[in-house]
Amino acid sequence: MRLLAALCVMFFGVFAGTARADDVADFYRGKQVQIVVGYGAGGGYDLYARLLARHLGDFIPGHPTVVVQNMPGVGSLRAAQYIQSVAARDGTIIGALDRQAPVAAVLGGNPAIKYRAADMVFLGTLSSYADDAFVLWARRDAAAKSLVDLMRPDGPELKVGGSASGSTDDATVLFLRDVTGMRLKLITGYPDGNSIALALERGELEARTTGVSSVTATHPDWLRPDGPVHPLVQIGRKTRLASLPDVPMARELARDDRGRAIVDAMELPYQLARPYVLPPGLPDDRRAALRKAFMEAANSKALREEAEKMSVDISPLDGETVGGLVAAMDKSPPEVLAYLRKLLAPETP
Repeated sequence: MRLLAALCVMFFGVFAGTARADDVADFYRGKQVQIVVGYGAGGGYDLYARLLARHLGDFIPGHPTVVVQNMPGVGSLRAAQYIQSVAARDGTIIGALDRQAPVAAVLGGNPAIKYRAADMVFLGTLSSYADDAFVLWARRDAAAKSLVDLMRPDGPELKVGGSASGSTDDATVLFLRDVTGMRLKLITGYPDGNSIALALERGELEARTTGVSSVTATHPDWLRPDGPVHPLVQIGRKTRLASLPDVPMARELARDDRGRAIVDAMELPYQLARPYVLPPGLPDDRRAALRKAFMEAANSKALREEAEKMSVDISPLDGETVGGLVAAMDKSPPEVLAYLRKLLAPETP
């Protein structure tokens, strides 16, 4: 009897699991899944999202079509608000957000953020910056020719492009200025990274911040020895990137212990470099299926071969790990959290 009971439990467990898988496949079959990108076309977030879209459907049960929809605005906070509050909660919408969007929600204090960090459901990230770095790139013809120039109290300012309060672009410029003393002037309001890059190439700006992989994929001429820009500082790593051995890291330039603590906290989100999120309230079976499909796609031979041709970093983390990294922000020293709250929510008095 005990053996019969065990066999029944095993049978019905397998049957139930198969039924759930079939339900997910039936739901997605013939449907379209949208990846909503918080920035415009042509930038790094868009580039990664389109790479993912070309492969993700192969691993979702039912094999739906996956497309990209750009929704730029307020450093991706517009897209974040849409995902958390408006988007269908059925598994057909995925958000691709700025890495600072979930961090800003953890910190609180920004009236533009109407969602709670605790409600965010993470799908994962395609890059944990294992082979990438966020870099301050400057035009070679800028008045400030080197870090020595930038760090002189009477040296020339460097005009750096930004997108919106709380975005990675703006926050990086402001925190570099604070912890290193570099004379950086933030010119904000650009809708996306592509617009910043165009302004830089036109000479409207003198510098911008973006990842090495994004530059490799979208502006490879910048990497030539005689290219129009050169790297000044790298952020988001504990050690220098192998391809930039002579470019110092922000932590090396920090003026004191407080500055180094701020660098530690600021660099934590780079491990979730390109976070993908799901709306809250998703059915458990579809959330599990999407998380599984995401990691399978990220580790697939087809996606990795395409990523290698594009020279972009693929070092994925799953949704639970990404959620843990966001929650770890709470463990930073209170004075550092207060600084980050002010940095990422400058509207707060």
